[in-house]
Amino acid sequence: MHQTEILKLIRMGENIHQDFKYAITDSRKIARSLSAFANTEGGSLLIGVKDNGKIAGVRSDEEYYMAESAAKIFCRPEISFNTKIWKYEGKTVLEVKVPESNFKPHYVVEADGSKTAFIRVDDQNIRANQVIRKVWEIKKQKTNRLVRYSRAEESLFRILGEKDYISLNYFKKKAMLSHSIAVRTLANMIVFGVIDIEISEHHTNYFLKNDNSDSR
Repeated sequence: MHQTEILKLIRMGENIHQDFKYAITDSRKIARSLSAFANTEGGSLLIGVKDNGKIAGVRSDEEYYMAESAAKIFCRPEISFNTKIWKYEGKTVLEVKVPESNFKPHYVVEADGSKTAFIRVDDQNIRANQVIRKVWEIKKQKTNRLVRYSRAEESLFRILGEKDYISLNYFKKKAMLSHSIAVRTLANMIVFGVIDIEISEHHTNYFLKNDNSDSR
């Protein structure tokens, strides 16, 4: 039964909640996955599983300490996780389970000392852009939020009435807004549930939340 359960997990493939790692050779790289899971909806790293789903196996103690280093040394704030050891045909798979965090964002300390926050999109870890980081900042504020309807918001709705989706740069230029105001306007409307965001490795688009996504 135990072996059947790990095979079921692997058959699900890599997705928003699951990532495969053949082994941990760089704790900083693992920190990016931990950050992405904690900043999104939580998820699990299956360490000892190749990208094609084949079980390679690992030494669980060594991999655990590498994962612990990733969470404690390279993540700010530190990320909590739980582990589970799976056995299959004499091979060990270490599952590192990361819950969605109540203390977003969690940043990864890069080699040059800079900090980068990641989010999980499908089966990828993607850098959180300025709008997403502003959304987190707004949500952490404890004051009551009121919907402002200034020239920036008016321009946003007018532009989205003309186009199915827009980028940050398009909005900024079309509405003739400063970068900071454009970022704050989009973030506020995301928090209020008026617009939504579509992210991939190469682009980020914003659209009215009640729009049909098939039209984009």
